Amino acid sequence: MKRRVLVVAYYFPPSGGPGVQRVLKFVKYLREFGYEPIVLTVEEGAYPQHDEALASEIPSDIAVHRTRSIDPFGLYARLTGRSRKEAVMVGSVKREGGLVEKFASWIRANIFLPDARVGWVPFAVREGLRLHHAQPFDAILTSGPPHSVHLIGRGLKRKTGVSWVADFRDLWSDTNYSDALPASTYAKRRDERFEQSVLGEANHLVTVSPFWRSVLLEKSGRKEDAISVVHNGFDEADFADRPSKDSTASVFKLAHVGSLYASRNPLALWEALRQIREEGRGEHLRVRLIGMVDESVRASIVENGLESIVEVVPYVSHSEAIDAMCGAAALLLVVEPFRNDSGMITGKLYEYLAAGRPVVGIGPPVGDAADLLVSTTAGKMIGRDDAEGIRLHLLTLYQAWARGEKLRGATINEVQDYSRREQTGVLASIIDSTL
Repeated sequence: MKRRVLVVAYYFPPSGGPGVQRVLKFVKYLREFGYEPIVLTVEEGAYPQHDEALASEIPSDIAVHRTRSIDPFGLYARLTGRSRKEAVMVGSVKREGGLVEKFASWIRANIFLPDARVGWVPFAVREGLRLHHAQPFDAILTSGPPHSVHLIGRGLKRKTGVSWVADFRDLWSDTNYSDALPASTYAKRRDERFEQSVLGEANHLVTVSPFWRSVLLEKSGRKEDAISVVHNGFDEADFADRPSKDSTASVFKLAHVGSLYASRNPLALWEALRQIREEGRGEHLRVRLIGMVDESVRASIVENGLESIVEVVPYVSHSEAIDAMCGAAALLLVVEPFRNDSGMITGKLYEYLAAGRPVVGIGPPVGDAADLLVSTTAGKMIGRDDAEGIRLHLLTLYQAWARGEKLRGATINEVQDYSRREQTGVLASIIDSTL
């Protein structure tokens, strides 16, 4: 008989974007490792993106329970005259704005703690208790951000005593945007108290990279065996029968899949591409940006005279994103600078690896993402300010492509350990250890 695990996640289909993939795949594969997942999620979430097609990946007989929530985005939309979708995007991406936007940002940073989804907590705790009383579950898994999800796990553990695993897809107070929020000293201290209570009360902590594990070890004071790494990964089923680019294509496409915020603007890349064009080289080199692209990034493209070679494609479904990865000549990875950027391994990097295309990384040359690229022979990470290094690397790839050579990325054997199924098995072993 399978053990029952309550999986608490805000981002779940019909939510789109990278945040939904980790939990969705856990739910898809947990049964293979002796666990029956029961999903607790929000009824009408404030999602930056929607992807209705992802619902087809949820096994039809998995129980998914949805509750209402109170969030500030509707009020913000009314105050600013924006749509609710626009309001969510503003809350997700740091942008300059007028007094109303700045006031809303202040409210978010100082009132809605730990985040703007905290209004879901009381509804989710109540529903979790109802589910447990109807048919007890053996364990609780919470996955954040939003980190208010972990307050649901904390509340349920306090009331039921059930073992609880807290999964950190991103860090909490040490995340990449924390310094940008206009939080008061009082708000920061209150937020850190929430964080410390979660770090201290969860039976086990999970995160996505070795460096971030070290951050959590230091911050929590927990023993080594209380915190583990469960990597993001790729689902082999997503890559079945996908097209692969070869030397017969008419253009060399460098593709970036995902959001390019202002903080991720790869200035050295635009400089390198401008130099390549000024040298009269790379005639067939093109760049394809798929997803949200900040206005500052678009401005940099124009400033460097690259409009004719850079294509911007709005958000696409996950299936279309995989097609774009497999159909590119090379894939662009950008890691923005922040305090703990050495531990940033974006979820899409594993899908880049599975696509078998060479990866051009721009970010910390020493860190977990760089190590992963080296260990899988998938590509290299180049410093953010190293325009010359980027130029030379792009030209090397481009010239090999122009000669008709097959460009090499990671092979399936090199990345097999990072499949979603394998990593779900790691998670199941961690849950086992807490029971």
